[in-house]
Amino acid sequence: MTVKVASVREVRRIEAAADRSVMSYAQMMLKAGEAAGAYLQARCPIDAGDRIVFLIGKGNNGGDGLVMARDLAQTTQAAVHLYLLESRDAGDSNYQSALEAGQSVDLATDDADGGKLSELIESADVIVDALFGIGLRPPLRPAAARVQEHVNSSLAQRDAGPAAPYRLAAAGSAGPSARPFILAIDCPSGIDCDSGDADAAALAADATITFIAAKPGLFTFPAASYVGELAVATLGLPEELPELSQLQTTMTDGRRAAALLPRRPLDGHKGSFGKVMIVAGSANYIGAIALAGEAAGRSGAGLVTVATTRDLIATIAGSLREPTWLSLPDVDGAIAQDASATVHEAISGYDALLVGCGLGLHASTRAFLLSLLESDALPPLIIDADGLNALSRQEAWWRQMPPDTIVTPHSGEMARLSGLSTAQINADRWRVAIECAARWNLVVVLKGAHTIIAAPDGRASVIPFKTDALGTAGTGDILAGLIAGIRGQGVDAFDCACLGAYIHALAGTIAAADVGSSRAVIAGDVLPALGRAFKQVAAS
Repeated sequence: MTVKVASVREVRRIEAAADRSVMSYAQMMLKAGEAAGAYLQARCPIDAGDRIVFLIGKGNNGGDGLVMARDLAQTTQAAVHLYLLESRDAGDSNYQSALEAGQSVDLATDDADGGKLSELIESADVIVDALFGIGLRPPLRPAAARVQEHVNSSLAQRDAGPAAPYRLAAAGSAGPSARPFILAIDCPSGIDCDSGDADAAALAADATITFIAAKPGLFTFPAASYVGELAVATLGLPEELPELSQLQTTMTDGRRAAALLPRRPLDGHKGSFGKVMIVAGSANYIGAIALAGEAAGRSGAGLVTVATTRDLIATIAGSLREPTWLSLPDVDGAIAQDASATVHEAISGYDALLVGCGLGLHASTRAFLLSLLESDALPPLIIDADGLNALSRQEAWWRQMPPDTIVTPHSGEMARLSGLSTAQINADRWRVAIECAARWNLVVVLKGAHTIIAAPDGRASVIPFKTDALGTAGTGDILAGLIAGIRGQGVDAFDCACLGAYIHALAGTIAAADVGSSRAVIAGDVLPALGRAFKQVAAS
């Protein structure tokens, strides 16, 4: 099932429609609690004697937590403790079931100094945050803020002790365990699921399981920094439910990426898998050629041709063996304007064209790009980096773009293309990407954490990765090469951008694990991780 992204209001409409037709509110709550328990067991298996603290609010989010607590108490030998922000109604069947399962209970209203809460947090192996759900709008009320501040303070004290990995303590062990695993139910308490705002006392989770659909605020900073790993449980609602099916914004997860992979028939040959041309490089940006060229090859493209200056070909061809080469005239180490004729003559029969990686900003190269775009016989086009910077100097630049062109700006490039400030873009990345894609009639890949892909017809998708491993020079060239290689294999422009961005982000996380630290990753580490990323997606 495709995972949708929905605002709080849209989720409320979906819930109301489901309650009228296919699943009651009570059933949805039961399924949410069960899904959260199953996710916790898969992500962080519970052993006998483990101490699980549930932070329970007064609303439906607390109800989800109570269902989960009851199930874990009944199916494991863990010590389950409930800490309630406020007393629950005596007629609350989920609360009564939790009590009948033998769980101990404390009330925040009876714990004015937070001493009991601190004691629970300091000895917990797992903390489940079920205080506030998607309806919260920061700031927190004082009583709730005090509870969350106590939790954060107690966690900070544990962090100040000997460093330890996230893992559960052995059964029966004495004293504090390694730092507890924190699971947020639907969203971390203290964040706004629409805007991405966050209260100063918001609780940071190691993982968040959200229900029915992902929410835009979970991908928007500062709230996204509290989410950790994100899982979405659709609760079995039918995809054809109108209020759900009409949503045009999705999350590209492993299953969706797997469905987008181009077929690889066993009797295929290089002609079967697409021909890609990359126009790239200048005297100061030689590495961009290698990174984009190798990424395009590793995408599965049958043939990659790199078009660049004669001097750069002589410099790099010995270390980049797989592509063929097209020599272009140059001026001062940059591609010359009359190189457009060379590319026009050679481009027939190619299935994708990438322009921009490492081109530089020489006046002759800008003139080359504008001349190149005058042709009406270009293959599907991807423009990146300095190609975008060159276009941004042209009034109404988008009118020169062929249909289904893909542009891949980061926030700074997007500012130059759109006329907005970088701050304006980062404050509302969803809206900017969707509106610009429609206005420009292009597929926009707005890079960053989280990358958002938008199509002219209103579709949009978000990539559920945020890692500083990709915050290093050259990784954008790899993404552009990947997208071009996949596009050359006949994948639709929007789907191609979603798949390429997902594989790229996943490879970044794999590279960080290989190197041992995300801060030590360089672009060259991401290239060899692409194969494992494709393998992992294919197995999804």
